[in-house]
Amino acid sequence: MGFTSALSVYSLSHPKVSAGEAHSHSHPLKHRLQSEANPLTVRRRCLRFRSVVVKAAAASGRGRRVYSQSQPPLINAPVKQVASFIVPAGVFVAVTFVLWKLVEKLLTPKPARSSLSAAENKSPEKGMKWSFAPGSNLLSGFTAKVDRESKQKLNEFAKQLRGFRSVDMSGCNFGDEGLFFLAESLAYNQILEEVSFAANGITAEGTKAFDRVLQSNISLKTLNISGNPIGDEGAKILCEILVDNAGIEKLQLNSADLGDEGAKAIADLLKKSSTLRVVELNNNMIDYSGFTSLAGALLENNAVRSIYINGNYGGALGANALAKGLEGNKSLRELHLQGNSIGDEGVRALMSGLSSTKAKLTHLDIGNNSISAKGAFHVAEYVKKSKSLFWLNMYMNDIGDEGAEKIADALKQNRSIAIIDLGGNNIHAKGISEIAQVLKDNTVITTLEIGYNPFGPDGMKVLSEILKFHGNVKALKLGWCQIGAKGSEYIADTLKYNNTISILDLRGNGLRDEGAVCLARSLKVVNEVLTELDLGFNEIRDDGAFAIAQALKANEDVKITSLNLGNNFLTKFGQSALTDARDHVYEMNEKEVNIVF
Repeated sequence: MGFTSALSVYSLSHPKVSAGEAHSHSHPLKHRLQSEANPLTVRRRCLRFRSVVVKAAAASGRGRRVYSQSQPPLINAPVKQVASFIVPAGVFVAVTFVLWKLVEKLLTPKPARSSLSAAENKSPEKGMKWSFAPGSNLLSGFTAKVDRESKQKLNEFAKQLRGFRSVDMSGCNFGDEGLFFLAESLAYNQILEEVSFAANGITAEGTKAFDRVLQSNISLKTLNISGNPIGDEGAKILCEILVDNAGIEKLQLNSADLGDEGAKAIADLLKKSSTLRVVELNNNMIDYSGFTSLAGALLENNAVRSIYINGNYGGALGANALAKGLEGNKSLRELHLQGNSIGDEGVRALMSGLSSTKAKLTHLDIGNNSISAKGAFHVAEYVKKSKSLFWLNMYMNDIGDEGAEKIADALKQNRSIAIIDLGGNNIHAKGISEIAQVLKDNTVITTLEIGYNPFGPDGMKVLSEILKFHGNVKALKLGWCQIGAKGSEYIADTLKYNNTISILDLRGNGLRDEGAVCLARSLKVVNEVLTELDLGFNEIRDDGAFAIAQALKANEDVKITSLNLGNNFLTKFGQSALTDARDHVYEMNEKEVNIVF
């Protein structure tokens, strides 16, 4: 049975070519190029070849389909042309589709629910980014490597807390979370006596980590949380915990953003504690009210030995309140009030309280408090009566020559003060002469700090003459006193005879090469006591360095172990000469001389 399955579009639309048209088809390549140049022609051609004629050979009885092969060259050529157009276009579309799907998959955000569940399943420790670099604590953008290394570091700290007697973790910046992590190890160690968590970004919230830890740990003696912004709230939390602690003797809360409320919490702790010996509250924001609270604690507490309140805002009123607390205290040994602007009125009240107290004070620091000659008078009256005071610091006030004279008169009667600091008090040659006269009969003073006073070569001359054969001064601090080369000549002459001065500080005195040469002459002479000589900031050049180097080589029994020539004008030649001298001393005597350029 024969039938026609399709009617060729090409056959119907193209009659046989006439003889006149044969010439136009004699160049098929040219005709093809012309037709392909027209898009409409290409489209019609595709439509024409969309069908083929299929005939059934019914007569053969085989049911075989036969494709009509009428005009085969005209059919095959367009098919190839269509294929050459369609195949590249299809490939381009397929590749574009695959790339689009890939980009869509990468850019499409994950469902919020899956992200939330992942966060919920993650433990706090795994999600934490521990960092020990300043300013980078707990940032979530750290890589896994940094996270892993930080956790390893934290685990190392935990091991230290479990097995050592003293652990310093200051400046690690592990924050509140790190402290909570370490608290367990702190509770575990029953031999730890001293730990420092200073400068770690710990806030009031972090202080809660000590709860149920400090109550059970009775071996810990020193706790340092300085440099952490715990504030008043943190101080309250910590003090509530420490009330039940029977071990800690030293509590350091310097630069902790404490105010009057924080001081009040410390005061309440002192009223109840019988073990706390040292309290440090330096560089906070404690005002008159806080000083009043601490004074009230001193009236009730008879265990504390040292209180440091340097760099706060006590003023004259705070000093007056503190004086009243001192009157009833019997245990205090050290009082540090530097930088509180107490002035002459404050120091008057304070000295009155100290004169009435039964406590045997050994250390008194009232430096940088705007004390004048008037205030120096009250200090001198207390010094005359004191039989226990060992160390007196009046550094950076303004007592002048008049105040120096009053202090000198008091030192003639006092036989307990061994270390005195009168530096930076605008004392000239007249005042230094009065201080020097004290040394004729006083053999108790071993450290004399009178630097930053412009007494010049005249004052140096008087002091040097007395120190040749009098006094028992072992450390003499004369930095920035404008003594010049002439003054160095006087002190150099003293070194030939003096047998007590082991530490001599002559920094910033404009000695230059002339002064260095004078000192070098004295170093050639046998001096069995001078071990440290500081000549920094003196405009010394190579000639001065050569002279000192020769002196070190010449004196086989030189005792100097430390020589500072830093911040001068030495070239490589001067430095080389000093290095050779150092090596020579070692070869001859096997003594190390530390020389700083």
